[in-house]
Amino acid sequence: MTGQTTAVDPRTLSPRAIVWARRRRAWGRLAGQFRRNRAGMAGLVLMGLFVLLALLTPLLFSSSELDVTQATGGVYDPPSAQYWLGTDDSGRNVLALVAWGSRISLLVGLCATVISMVIGTAVGIMAGHYRGVFGGLLDRFTDWFLVIPFLPLAIVLATVLGRSLLNIIIVIGVTSWPGTARLIRAQTLSVEGRPYLERARALGAGNTHQMTRHVLPNVMPLVLANTTLAVSISILSETTLSFLGLGDPTAVSWGSILDDAFSAGAISQGAWWYLAPPGICVVLVVLAFNLVGRALEDILDPHGQGA
Repeated sequence: MTGQTTAVDPRTLSPRAIVWARRRRAWGRLAGQFRRNRAGMAGLVLMGLFVLLALLTPLLFSSSELDVTQATGGVYDPPSAQYWLGTDDSGRNVLALVAWGSRISLLVGLCATVISMVIGTAVGIMAGHYRGVFGGLLDRFTDWFLVIPFLPLAIVLATVLGRSLLNIIIVIGVTSWPGTARLIRAQTLSVEGRPYLERARALGAGNTHQMTRHVLPNVMPLVLANTTLAVSISILSETTLSFLGLGDPTAVSWGSILDDAFSAGAISQGAWWYLAPPGICVVLVVLAFNLVGRALEDILDPHGQGA
């Protein structure tokens, strides 16, 4: 008969279908709780605005506006109807520089975070799963990276590898994973003690099966929450390295704009519009990712009792 819905008998579903149905319900509950978190939603909206700006930049501003030989403005022109954020020491539109800089800063932040999350998650799960010599070596390896100051290590690696966008992404990614590894290891140890892992071992499940099919799905929410926090750290790291002159000289990012502004004497010239916009953008985008990350953290561990 038409117009009637037939209830699906759970007994007719395969185990894989049941698992995916449970995961969809869990993600749906997570989305519903996140929508009720005002700070998280504010961060998500702010994050979306920056992503939208980065995507629409080629349509809003021509790449020729980055070329000092094609600059049409005066030196350090203040904000006006023609140049909303004024011009730099070469007569370029600061608004165009900031918009194009958002693409590089967000790209480096996201790509470096992916590298950091992959390394940190893999090392953390293996360190928590394996016992004996191998697990101990992974712990000592993580501790060794944790005790080394991040910025000096990043500066050394960036100097050795050279000034390029890819090298900056690699440097930030391979130097910012230890904190994630330590966090994931603690969560893995908690998951390892649950009954279904014991049943899996009793049924003959191998180490790879246990880590990929049982441990990884259970630590993924924590990885997601930590990823949003790690993006802000990666963006700050890129800004710092670019400000120190270790970024890609051919790419415009918020850090390189700040570096150029200080090198050109924008402070002594009173050209606040050259310094303030990229700095404010860094603060706002870091705030946005932190708000989203903290909201996810509160939802996944509302009592602060997580690992």
